Amino acid sequence: MKKVAPIASRHWKALLGLNILVVLATLGAIATTPKRWTATAQLILPTTNGGNLDANLGTLGSYRNSDPSFSTQVNPLKIQQAVLTSDALLEKAWAADPERTEATKPRNYGQNFDVEVLEQTSIMQLSVTGASPQIAEQRAIALLNAYKQRLNELRQANNVTRDNFSQRQLEQARQNLLEAQTALAQFKQSTGLVNDEEQTKGLVETINTLGTAQAQVQAQAQGSRDRARTLATQLNLSPSAAVQALGLDQNEDYKTIRSKLTEVETTLGRLRSTFKDASPQVQRAIDERESLRRQLQQYVGQAAGQVEANTNFTTGAEGRSVLIQQLVLAETDANGQQRQAEQLQRQIEQRQNSLRTLPANQAKLTTLQRQADVAEGIYKGLVAQVQQSNLDAFNAYPNIQELNAPVVDAKPSSPKKSMMAINAILASMIGSIALVLLLESRNPLLNPKDLQSFKFLLVARIPPLNGLSVESDLSPEGEIEFQRLASAISLQPLKSPRLLVASAMTGEGKTTITLQLATALTDLGFRVLLVDGDFRKAHLSRRLGQLHNSSSLQRDRTSENRVVSLQPNLDFVPTAPQSGKIVDLVTRGRFERYLMAAESQNDYDYVLVDSAPVSLTSETALMAAIVPYVLFVVRPGISARNTVNDSLEQLTQHHARLVGLVLNGVEAQGHAYPYRSNSSLANYS
Repeated sequence: MKKVAPIASRHWKALLGLNILVVLATLGAIATTPKRWTATAQLILPTTNGGNLDANLGTLGSYRNSDPSFSTQVNPLKIQQAVLTSDALLEKAWAADPERTEATKPRNYGQNFDVEVLEQTSIMQLSVTGASPQIAEQRAIALLNAYKQRLNELRQANNVTRDNFSQRQLEQARQNLLEAQTALAQFKQSTGLVNDEEQTKGLVETINTLGTAQAQVQAQAQGSRDRARTLATQLNLSPSAAVQALGLDQNEDYKTIRSKLTEVETTLGRLRSTFKDASPQVQRAIDERESLRRQLQQYVGQAAGQVEANTNFTTGAEGRSVLIQQLVLAETDANGQQRQAEQLQRQIEQRQNSLRTLPANQAKLTTLQRQADVAEGIYKGLVAQVQQSNLDAFNAYPNIQELNAPVVDAKPSSPKKSMMAINAILASMIGSIALVLLLESRNPLLNPKDLQSFKFLLVARIPPLNGLSVESDLSPEGEIEFQRLASAISLQPLKSPRLLVASAMTGEGKTTITLQLATALTDLGFRVLLVDGDFRKAHLSRRLGQLHNSSSLQRDRTSENRVVSLQPNLDFVPTAPQSGKIVDLVTRGRFERYLMAAESQNDYDYVLVDSAPVSLTSETALMAAIVPYVLFVVRPGISARNTVNDSLEQLTQHHARLVGLVLNGVEAQGHAYPYRSNSSLANYS
């Protein structure tokens, strides 16, 4: 904070100019900004209820009107806000606006409107501006009418689009469902699959049952063949010979009954593979088989009773006929049972083939069933959506109700002077900071490190001084510091008594340091001549002339060779402000002659020349050829780094010898100055 005031004081002119421009710009903006009035209205979005629709979609779940997955609006108020600020709506309002000529485009026209959604509510606030209260109100009403008309247009277009889309989608879904169900039914019909586990279990049981029945039939067939062989052996006749012996090979009825018996045996084997023996179907087949057997026995018995005696038979005629009858019947039973066993074997093989193909068929059946279920769910979902659209016709674009009609504030809403003032203050602050930073970046304040490259034999710190006067009372710290400075200068082996007190710029206290140093040197017993070398301003002469209002000082200020006594051992050579080529005073020897003439008035130990700032003149650096020793004064917080460095460079280039550096206006601190020995001090006693 200590550096802010010095920095601002350095650039006060630029800061003042900037702030004047800001104030003028703000006043101009307030004066030129046209007045605007604002009309406000509030709209409310009513709560919609789409009905209590609840549709079952099968494997896809269910469709409910409250289900967020089927919501068509993410944020209804945001949608309405977008409609209110859309270009299509603004074009309609712009076409009938009384101030249409002020806005060449609808997009620029939209700057007159603002829509705000109030948080945690279903209310929108509309703000409309106009050049007068009447225009603002009319514009708000026109916008609301255009908004309602636009909602109707969007709603109708949405219904048409939704209906067209729904009908196309619904027809496509229905066709997909029909195809999926047809494919499923055809596959079921071709494979006979209904239930995977039950059918597999039934096939296994059927195969086991058929295997058992086949084994029984084969055993019976084997028994009948064995009995036939035994009888054939006893009769010494083959079954065919026995049939011929009985004359049955020519009996058509016998052949017919025997063929029917074989067919019944086959049918019985097939029925037993499907039904149990207690079932009516199997019982009818058994009864039919027994009836055919009895008929066959009758034919064989009748034929055997008519057979003539044969000597080759080992028994009587009656016994032989019985044996032949048994042989024919046994052969018939064996043939029928063998066919029954073969039929059972074919049925077993069919069931086994069905069992092997069952997993693949069942997987395909599952896929077809899933496709049919999904198609049915999609179809039902689309039907439910169509019904939901019919139940809630204003779902997408509901009717917005006016909560508050347009109202215009009596006071204009713009220009907002308070806001402009705040902006002006912010612009002034930011601009001032930016300007100071820019100026400081070009020529910042002096930093102690900036002087490290220059060699000074001594450095003094002078506390702040109150005024410029020979009789002014210094603070104890100031008096001590000037005594130290004077003592340190007296210890320097200067070949010339002339000492130039210089600074880089104005305001660094150079003239005050010169006068107080001269006083301190006289306090040490030295004879000092004080010379005003500032031929442009003559600041030292002006101040001493005002403080010491003597007629001799005032009269002799215009004289080049007149020396004025200020106090014992302290004389002063005044000068008057001059114009023209002041540098000629130095380059053509006039200043040197002027100085020598003043020095000839007395035997002075030190001649202190108060010069003009180095950066503002050219003659100060040229004085280094006449006054070779320089005491350079800087003031922290006032001195600029670049200016000080440039000034020191100029003095160095003109072969000036930098005796000391005076830091003016800082807190005094103790410094070690070189002191003379006792023998040296004796010379001044």
